[in-house]
Amino acid sequence: MKRIFLLIATNMAILLVASIVMSILGVNTSTMGGLLVFAAIFGFGGAFISLAISKWMAKKTMGCEVITTPRDNTERWLVETVARQAEQAGIKMPEVAIYQSPELNAFATGPSKNNSLVAVSSGLLYGMSQDEIEAVLAHEVSHVANGDMVTLTLIQGVVNTFVIFAARVVAGIINNFVASNDEEGEGLGMFAYMAVVFVLDMLFGILASIIVAYFSRIREYRADEGAAKLAGKEKMIAALDRLRQGPETGAMPASMSALGINGKKSMAELMMSHPPLEKRIAALRAS
Repeated sequence: MKRIFLLIATNMAILLVASIVMSILGVNTSTMGGLLVFAAIFGFGGAFISLAISKWMAKKTMGCEVITTPRDNTERWLVETVARQAEQAGIKMPEVAIYQSPELNAFATGPSKNNSLVAVSSGLLYGMSQDEIEAVLAHEVSHVANGDMVTLTLIQGVVNTFVIFAARVVAGIINNFVASNDEEGEGLGMFAYMAVVFVLDMLFGILASIIVAYFSRIREYRADEGAAKLAGKEKMIAALDRLRQGPETGAMPASMSALGINGKKSMAELMMSHPPLEKRIAALRAS
């Protein structure tokens, strides 16, 4: 329930901010130029607002407990390892957190390379060897160093803009076609038009998801390569192999699953944010 409330509140905030910006700019959506501006405001605006609050959302959604003062040797080692890897990668020390979950997973998020969060599940922290955890941490630090959060936000903004713009352009064409064949020339009614836009948003959204997932898979390979440099190739291969043998992921909500080191499985690889672990292991061995 808490996760649903946060998701609804975030989307309402995005709509409010985008509406205010549109009002200030005096955007007229009846023109193609105005429609494109409208699509860009909502497409990029939503993506960048989500990026800006990503650390806060992750902490609240996953119940992350940030380590300010290590309570034991395990937490001390965790913080020291991230600090060492961050220095090697040339980024500011991320916040380090633990969230309670039996699954073997970890994620990195944050609005910039120097304002980030690296979090690991309790299942991973106490279910993997130190060498394997070191490699997982290196993978997440590599995501931060590569600027993957910002890159995916830009990609998401572009595809969001395309979806919003294309859906309304196509709906307008359909409306004009119906009007030209209608004796009264009224075209689609308001509710019928909105229904068409809704369906087109969904259809174009599926295409957009495939594009975003493709770039997400590429960044996973790059982060694996970065982890191999920071922690060692064999350690990263061992970590991926351990993840392959572990239980199915599922505790992480869909809105954040792309951030984890181990993504959710899908019937079609095209829709997966992460390549299959077998392919990631093969790619590392071939490098």
